[in-house]
Amino acid sequence: MSKEVEDCGHHDDEKKRRPRMFIGILALIITILVVIFLVWIILQPHKPRFILQDTTIYGLNLSDPNFLSSNMQVTISTKNPNDKIGIYYEKLDIYASYHNQQITLATELPTAYQGHSDISVWSPFLYGDAVPVSPYLAASISQDVNAGAVLFNIKINGKLKWKVGSWLSGSYRIFANCPAYITLGSRSNGINVGTGIKYQIVQHCHVDV
Repeated sequence: MSKEVEDCGHHDDEKKRRPRMFIGILALIITILVVIFLVWIILQPHKPRFILQDTTIYGLNLSDPNFLSSNMQVTISTKNPNDKIGIYYEKLDIYASYHNQQITLATELPTAYQGHSDISVWSPFLYGDAVPVSPYLAASISQDVNAGAVLFNIKINGKLKWKVGSWLSGSYRIFANCPAYITLGSRSNGINVGTGIKYQIVQHCHVDV
């Protein structure tokens, strides 16, 4: 009988320890999450800054029936403005658009990590071979070319992560829109570079994270 009583007491102790252990683990997890949240609030991460430095046009041709071919190279710089937070660019795609229509294939930029206040520079080529455009868009770009000025938008779409010490956040979407105002013909302020014309732009981009 005494052995049975002892076994029952042992089981009762185990039943009491399990809820306590669960509560202890839960409290530890909540504490860690609260600490991470407070550190995040205190550090106040700022989104990266993108600048379109220049655009080199190697080819821009509109052909019947409403096909646009373009070949260009752009130089983009990005700065991490944070003093205590690193930025890991997980995936970035860049392409050119005209009146919100993509006119080149997306080019994938190399993955990169930016430490505190670091700057990264990319110079990708953007191509679009006989891209079909609407009659309205074809007429619009033809008018712009004849007028001697075209506004393209260089767009970057991808994912980044924030890094604080050894902690790495989940993925966040990032989108950057960089206006590229190109002058042509007698209005051109570009510089001949081989078979292309290079335009110094230095235009700040609108960034959403």
